[in-house]
Amino acid sequence: MRKTVMMKFTGLALAAPFAVGLAASDARTEETLPGMLATQLRAQGYACDKPLKAERDDKLSKPDNEAWTLTCSNATYRISRVPDLAAKVEKVEEAKEQGK
Repeated sequence: MRKTVMMKFTGLALAAPFAVGLAASDARTEETLPGMLATQLRAQGYACDKPLKAERDDKLSKPDNEAWTLTCSNATYRISRVPDLAAKVEKVEEAKEQGK
């Protein structure tokens, strides 16, 4: 009987960090979405000094074709992503220089 109680406790002790880890990985994914999109932009030759936010454009998005607006410290881009293809990128606006 003591073995059974100990096994149940061990199972709970191992399950709790796993559940917490899943929740943390979901939060990390959302936190790094602007970084992931910025990395893709840089790989395609666009400048994104510091990714600030990424917003999904539901009107332009379709199945297997996500549309995002990525705001970087130096510019804002509209990105259309299709699996296994390079992203279509359109520069929406250049960041305004400070002090002018």
